[in-house]
Amino acid sequence: MSADAVLDTIALILVLLGAVLCLTATIGLLRWRDVPTRLHAATKPQVLGVLLIVIAVALGSRTWEVLAFGIPIVLIQFATAPLSAHMVGRAAYRNRTTDEANLYVDELRHSTEQPGSTGAQSRPES
Repeated sequence: MSADAVLDTIALILVLLGAVLCLTATIGLLRWRDVPTRLHAATKPQVLGVLLIVIAVALGSRTWEVLAFGIPIVLIQFATAPLSAHMVGRAAYRNRTTDEANLYVDELRHSTEQPGSTGAQSRPES
């Protein structure tokens, strides 16, 4: 078997794995009920899936230009996915759309208290 055939096979496997990860991220967004679990589904498998697909495209094309074009795509995904998930999670917490019964530790309680409050009521009731 030639080196090109091996690289093409590896690229095919990486594309399939990346597509499966992106599909699981989509299914997780549709099936899970609360914001934190949906954010987990939207960030972790999706970013890894995009990374695998970009690596597969770079292997399949075998050019430095494609690799140079893929590096910023991966870096932007690594930078924006956690930041957007953090902002959506913080907004969901402030809007009271999180499942508070399943919060083991409420690390944001003190940051959302009103100045001068005693801390007895961590978030205003709606």
